[in-house]
Amino acid sequence: MKAATILLGVLALAACGGHKPASPEAVARAWSAALDRNDNEAASRLFADGAQVVQGGELDLRSHQDFVRWTASLPCGGTITSVSQTRADEVIVTFRLTERPRHACDAPGADAAAIFRVRDGKIVLWHQTDVPQPSQGQTV
Repeated sequence: MKAATILLGVLALAACGGHKPASPEAVARAWSAALDRNDNEAASRLFADGAQVVQGGELDLRSHQDFVRWTASLPCGGTITSVSQTRADEVIVTFRLTERPRHACDAPGADAAAIFRVRDGKIVLWHQTDVPQPSQGQTV
């Protein structure tokens, strides 16, 4: 229910012209919620044209369909355990990996992290990174 409420809020913000775009944290949470529902289309619509994806090297994703295929290939969903703001347009999100509908998670219960850089309510960088050490300033 909470994830659906967050996603609706992000979509409402994105639909309202002239309003401030969704925050990096809100966009990251919306992406995670879509992934957990196995809604690859919704997750992929959160990426800007030309967004950069780094996961074991930079991936060459050029079209919306490339983002849909990449999102569909992710084996795990995840529960967000922390969010740390690193810049005005960027957060590092730590996830506890979970099973995802119609997928086989290869590391359920493990922690993973990604950097989300967001401009105008769209992801311009998604970069899998090392899990940060817990510190002050993180939100769940």
